[in-house]
Order: sequence, then C-alpha cells, then structure tokens
Amino acid sequence: MARKIPQLNAGSMADIAFLLLIFWLVTTTMDTDTGIVRRLPPPPDPTAEPPDIKERNVFNVLVNKSDRLFVEGRLGDIRTLRSEAKEFLANPYDKPDLPEKKFEEIPGLGQYPVSRGVISLKNDRGTSYDMYIQVQNELTAAVNELRDELSKQRFGVKFADLKDDLSKEAVQKAIPVAISEAEPENIGGK
Repeated sequence: MARKIPQLNAGSMADIAFLLLIFWLVTTTMDTDTGIVRRLPPPPDPTAEPPDIKERNVFNVLVNKSDRLFVEGRLGDIRTLRSEAKEFLANPYDKPDLPEKKFEEIPGLGQYPVSRGVISLKNDRGTSYDMYIQVQNELTAAVNELRDELSKQRFGVKFADLKDDLSKEAVQKAIPVAISEAEPENIGGK
C-alpha cells in the first residue's frame, strides 16, 4: 500500500497574504504627486477695468498641439526658454524693446527697479502634459534664478537659504512671479 502524503491547507495562507496586502496598501503613502506649486492670485474685481499693458512688457510663449514652442512669434527651443525669459524680465541693458522698470521702495532693499514684464503663456488643448510641465518649469526656474542672483548679491545666500521673512519678502517684491496663463484653446499648427 502506498503511503499518503500529507497536504497543507493553503486557504488560510491566501487569507493571510490578502490581509497583509490590504494592510500594506492602507498604511503606505505614495508621494508621487506631480504638479505645479504656485499660489494663485485672488480673483479680479469684476467692476475694475483690466490694466493696460504695453506690448513691450509682454513676453509671449505659445505651445501648439504638436508640442512646438513659439517664443515672441518665432519657433523657440525649450533649452533656451529659461535664458530668454531671464533676459526679458531682468532687461539688464534697459533695451527699449524689453520691459520697462519702475523704481519702488522695498523694505530691506531700498529703491529697486522692478520689472513691469509679464510672461504670457498660452497652450493648445492638444499640448501634452509633459511639454506643459517643461515650459512651466523653465519659466519658474527663470524667476527663481533671478531671485537667487539678487539674494546672493544683497544678502550673500541663495533665496531658499534666506532666514528672515523681511529679506524673503523683499526679494519676492523685487522679482515677482509675473506669469499669466491663458485658457487653453485650439491653436492649431503641425
């Protein structure tokens, strides 16, 4: 007579594995958020008229449905967008085709020339999310680099390393985030 091999009841093991999986899913956090950290301005007053912005104070950036970048009406390159935006906002040589500057009294900096420049970003509805994020990153990096340069020049450290709120607010007022984003629409392009 053949010897009978004992069998294990695997049903309870499957239950335990399922419970461990549920426990892991409930207790684990997956921090893979992607997005843009930016505080939105308050909604405009419906009774107020929109400000009149001179053409020289607007830096137009357009991304079409084929993810082609157009800067100031000509074909652009994502690799040069940051430096072009920095030059536009800083206008270091006071060129007449770049934005005006207005001297403002800023606590912690004194009289400082604040750029009146605004970056106008417009996307096609068909623009890929990846290209949208790349453009946003480059424009934000341009502002951050200008803030770092001013912070190093005036306070000796990068903007992120500033300790007191007065210095941070001064740099933020001197170099504001002036990115205006239009509602996506069907722009076209190949």
